[in-house]
Amino acid sequence: MSDRDRSPRRAMCAAVLSLEAVILALTAPVAIAISDVRPAVAISVGLGLAVVCVLAAGMLRTRRGYDLGWAVQVAAVGLGFLVTTMFFLGAMFALLWGTADYLGRKIERERAEAYARFDAEQGGADGSSAPA
Repeated sequence: MSDRDRSPRRAMCAAVLSLEAVILALTAPVAIAISDVRPAVAISVGLGLAVVCVLAAGMLRTRRGYDLGWAVQVAAVGLGFLVTTMFFLGAMFALLWGTADYLGRKIERERAEAYARFDAEQGGADGSSAPA
């Protein structure tokens, strides 16, 4: 795989979703023990959101994966109505997600510009447009 095929945006966003999946799965026992949420509800919501995180991380090659990632961020903050701490943790993960998405786009844009400049310089020097 060449440098041009690697996506820093996808890697950073997948890392955020993977870590968030662990936190969301751990909300189930907390909701049962502290918030007195019924076990069936706590497990289905906590583990369900964790599974959605993993699915979204796997779908990050498409726009739908990023849309699903944003939906998970909203759901994680909304989980604060069951486990109050999730208002804070959900907001922190939403901030991490937004930062990874923004910086990933910026890195990819700057990388594309650098490759375009390199290709233009190489094309002008030896007549080809492919890097060595």
